[in-house]
Amino acid sequence: AAAATSVAELRAAVEAFEGCALKATARNTVFSDGVETAPVLLIGEAPGKDEDQQGKPFVGRSGQLLDLMLAQIGLSRRTNVLISNTIYWRPPGNRDPTPGETLACLPFAERLVALVQPKLLILTGKASAHTMLRREDGVLKLRGRRMRYEREGLAINTMVMLHPAYLLRQPQQKRLAWADLLSAESWLDEMGVARAPLP
Repeated sequence: AAAATSVAELRAAVEAFEGCALKATARNTVFSDGVETAPVLLIGEAPGKDEDQQGKPFVGRSGQLLDLMLAQIGLSRRTNVLISNTIYWRPPGNRDPTPGETLACLPFAERLVALVQPKLLILTGKASAHTMLRREDGVLKLRGRRMRYEREGLAINTMVMLHPAYLLRQPQQKRLAWADLLSAESWLDEMGVARAPLP
């Protein structure tokens, strides 16, 4: 991971990596989707069935919801967002990744942040937040706060949002997700990040 000097090189390194057992049972490596120089980097947890089939993160029902949510604040993987995960291969039966599987993939996720150096890092869901921030607080406690991702001299503005899959199961929590989107929007405005106007 450390040798990669671009997102494309990092993608190739992940595709060649044999240090995570999940690769043997997955159909595709699911690394990233979106604009590699984007001001916003969004990191989720692990691919599901749809993602494994298509080789892209967040393409199933939760991905469609995510795209709708991001569009509300002028963000799109076509113009200004890069989307990735902390795990690049689907765990069998969509089980939770093991700590070992998470640790095997972590250097790649950290290198992605270092290469992109986004103005805003958005972590969706508990696993992503715990892995990237090295914290154990519940996601409801972490969400809605302005935080910093600090690693190797980098200090990147970071926020935690509820995972879209969780919102599909708990639709009553969508008001919290809306509040998170509005706080992301105001933070991006403060940083002067240009966004696509709503159609």
